[in-house]
Amino acid sequence: MENFELLLRGFSVSLTPANIGAAFLGAILGLIVGAMPGIGSLAGVALLLPLTYKFNPTTAIIMLGALYYSNMYGGSFSAILLNIPGDSPAVMTALDGYPMAKKRKRPGQALFTANMASFIGGTIGIIILTFAGPALANFGLKFGPSEMTAVLLIAMTSISWLVGENPIKGVVITMLGILLASMGMDTLSGSPRYDFGNMYLLGGIPFTPFVIGTVGFSQVISLINERDVKTEKIDAKLSIKGSILTKREFKRLLPPAIRSGLLGTFVGVLPGAGATTGSFMGYAVQKRFKSEEELGTGAVEGIAACEAANNAAAAGAFAPLLALGIPGSGTGAVLLGGLMMWGLNPGPLLFQNEPDFAWGLISSLFLSNILTLIVATGIIPFLTKILSVPTKYMIPIITVVCVVGSYSTTYSMYGVLVMLLSGIFGYFMQKNDYPTAPMLLSFVLSPLLESNMRKAFIISGGSLSIFFTRPITLVLMLIFLFFITFPIIRGAVSKAKNYKQRSRMA
Repeated sequence: MENFELLLRGFSVSLTPANIGAAFLGAILGLIVGAMPGIGSLAGVALLLPLTYKFNPTTAIIMLGALYYSNMYGGSFSAILLNIPGDSPAVMTALDGYPMAKKRKRPGQALFTANMASFIGGTIGIIILTFAGPALANFGLKFGPSEMTAVLLIAMTSISWLVGENPIKGVVITMLGILLASMGMDTLSGSPRYDFGNMYLLGGIPFTPFVIGTVGFSQVISLINERDVKTEKIDAKLSIKGSILTKREFKRLLPPAIRSGLLGTFVGVLPGAGATTGSFMGYAVQKRFKSEEELGTGAVEGIAACEAANNAAAAGAFAPLLALGIPGSGTGAVLLGGLMMWGLNPGPLLFQNEPDFAWGLISSLFLSNILTLIVATGIIPFLTKILSVPTKYMIPIITVVCVVGSYSTTYSMYGVLVMLLSGIFGYFMQKNDYPTAPMLLSFVLSPLLESNMRKAFIISGGSLSIFFTRPITLVLMLIFLFFITFPIIRGAVSKAKNYKQRSRMA
């Protein structure tokens, strides 16, 4: 009840005209920034931070918080309509969002599904943040290198079986992603690996150009083969009313959105995990549950799982930031710098010394969530008109978006070259039915896994006991071992049953 009263006090702060205006502006800018490939929440918040110097600290952080939060909505726009993720958390959204928009010719429903799942997941994350923020942050602190290693091992083990439809292909592509992620400087020793004498490769392969190429530019190459095909008009689906989901579809959306909302909030609290990890894990977990349509073909469940997870993770990331002063991502680090710049010290005493600020920010997230949903839904008719553009015009447009997005990340032609090469590679992967999702997921998680595993071994002096003596780690390792052995046991049981049936028939 005390938290509820403090939340109401926070609403009295956030619902002033200036703060409502700041939240609305942040929501619009976040949608724009999120939809533009190569910029993302980190660059967006960093670029707009100087604009808030003369703002009241509460108003400034409300605007930046709304921008960061609505960025998760915006990233799905280009992922669904162009198959180019606006930000890394939207990579998984493209797997089902683009097929639903293009092949099933339901772009409005795909966008509406993403918006509703984002709203549900974000609401779950904000509610948990409101009533369990400090406690959740303290629990997140118990996740040291060994615990994080176990969590990431579970995620990595799930990749080939959950994301890749063919387990053998999934394993091969997962290992390729790990190999690519290991290029560059060693994170702990600083020694170069697989740089081949090239100074650009010392920094590794940049993620954004790699994703834009693998997912987006590979699509351009595919479109070149269809450049003379006329795109069917979709005027009947350009209205908001025509984009609203049916009751059956909403029932399909709800379970994965709630499940991923809870999972995403927890992932967001963990240090260094972030919305990208939340989105990937949300989609991977959904593979364990039944979907009316196969994931990867335009399923509502697939869009809902990853969109709910990344918005919940964005909300959950505020728990360690405010309660402990520990940023969970690069964007969180920029926000932390802004708080310190305004003379505020995030930590356990922030809620006591600056209650109006802390609870004003938390209450503003509810406001931002509602405002972003309204704006994102209102612009659906304008967004879906993108698919009415003939293919021969879409090719140069998407190519320019890919080049600009890749260049803006690295500020050099190196990013563009990475995009082009990964696009060609991604095209040949698609032609040979190799899934790209396992490679992207392992590419994201490998640096985190390597860093935490090596730290755990340094702490234990090279002993494996650290993974079985700590309670949380032990439980997670048992889950990990179950994930490894279950497919093997299931295969052995099915073979035994087939053998018995053949014996009886004989």
